[in-house]
Amino acid sequence: MDLISKDKLDRLSTVEKVRMILDSVEQGKIIVLESGLAPNEEAKLIEATMAKIDPGEFAGIEIESYPGDVSQSWLDKLLKKPINRARLTVIGPADQLKMLKRDQDVISTLVSAR
Repeated sequence: MDLISKDKLDRLSTVEKVRMILDSVEQGKIIVLESGLAPNEEAKLIEATMAKIDPGEFAGIEIESYPGDVSQSWLDKLLKKPINRARLTVIGPADQLKMLKRDQDVISTLVSAR
């Protein structure tokens, strides 16, 4: 399992984040992102994952996030400040990681061996 800090994520481009996540998940690792991904980054990750799926080789990913603070003040909207990302994101191989439950404060998963 790799725990990735917000500081490291902030230093990476979207392409670098997607590559780092996919490379790790293909090796069977479970990734926990401290600050999650922006919606466009998550979309790029899903798109790249779909292109790599190969039956018997790579089953894809399982991804779950806590919702972040999506409320914005009128001043933030006026200044076009980005909406905060998810608070925490768990990503792993689809054939090993099954999300059982997610609520406001807990993500419950079942992890199986390959």
